Amino acid sequence: MFTIKVLGSGCANCKRVEQIVRRLISEMDLQAEIIKVTDYKDILAYNVLSTPGLVINEKLVCAGRIPTPAEVTTWLADAAMQEA
Repeated sequence: MFTIKVLGSGCANCKRVEQIVRRLISEMDLQAEIIKVTDYKDILAYNVLSTPGLVINEKLVCAGRIPTPAEVTTWLADAAMQEA
């Protein structure tokens, strides 16, 4: 089971990142808990100065931009391999 955190205030970009992640988790048939982190102190704990941010299994994989679906697919596949 993956733990995925979307870091941000809930702006349009943050919502877009969450949509991408949810779609790919469904397409890849993965089990994941998606957590929205909106508290600024919690976001800063990941050394993220600009949102949106994406954390997979407590590893920051992207910050300050919307990742492509291909990038997210790669990160999810890498995380799945580490769990196996």
